[in-house]
Amino acid sequence: MTSPVEATLAYAEQFHHEDEILHAARQRGQEMGAPPILPGGGAALCFLATALNARAVVEIGTGCGVSGLWLLRGMRADGTLTSVDVEPEHQRLARQTFADAGFSGGRIRLITGRALDVLPRLSDGGYDLVFADAAKQEYADYLAESVRLLRVGGIVAFDNALWHNRVADPSQRDPDTVAVRELGKLVQADDRLRPLMMPLGDGLLAAVKLSA
Repeated sequence: MTSPVEATLAYAEQFHHEDEILHAARQRGQEMGAPPILPGGGAALCFLATALNARAVVEIGTGCGVSGLWLLRGMRADGTLTSVDVEPEHQRLARQTFADAGFSGGRIRLITGRALDVLPRLSDGGYDLVFADAAKQEYADYLAESVRLLRVGGIVAFDNALWHNRVADPSQRDPDTVAVRELGKLVQADDRLRPLMMPLGDGLLAAVKLSA
């Protein structure tokens, strides 16, 4: 029997609907072994991009384009999404997703490579929003790079912040769970950031950059 809490969380997740393009991209992601952000988290990304009137966004982990499309739909019309992924086939499929949704050309910059090799080449303070959904054991390093990349008032967001309900269970000590748990502590302890944990999807941890 579904508990009231489970029913409430399911209601919140189902509140956000995906169109055929997002649904097809989600299917491709699942087939490629690149499970995308769930609809609630995607809608939150779109909301954040809209609230920021985001013009420059970095995505760490392109996947097959689900989170990128949510971001693009929230960004301003002249905005550019820079998305990094180690898998060129994922990015090829993501480009298909973006084109199907009417986004192409200068709106999207796809960079194939390891995030921690690519991010140091991006401009300090040049971005409104950074979203990470890639190697969990690199999340702490992504945080450090993201704070550098963001302008004051910009937002960093991490998917899987609850990591399949494992983060809240102290008995779970596998490396990915520990890394995500430690990320939360780092964000909470950083005086430059104001964090928010959103129990949407698999958890979305966001933080506003308050100062340089």
